[in-house]
Amino acid sequence: MRPMLSIATAAVFLATAFAVQAGGDPAAGKTKAKACAGCHGATGQGVKPNPKLAGLPEAELDQMMKDYKSGKRPNPVMKSMTSSLSEQDMANLAAYYSSLK
Repeated sequence: MRPMLSIATAAVFLATAFAVQAGGDPAAGKTKAKACAGCHGATGQGVKPNPKLAGLPEAELDQMMKDYKSGKRPNPVMKSMTSSLSEQDMANLAAYYSSLK
């Protein structure tokens, strides 16, 4: 019985830890987004030819930034912009832009 309780406790702990890390902080993202405004607009509305970010799904935005940073999505400007972002920075930016309409 004890091993089963230990396994269950560990599973709950890990699930909680991953859930906390999964979401970003929109307020922190708003602060970080100042660097994005020149190309994507002050509220993520997009400035041609750059795309609109406001209202896109959080997970999609987060993955896009990771792909630019890794080079999976080739774009020299975005590679440069994302190179200094941490995982948390990207999660925060994604949370911020997805919260906008």
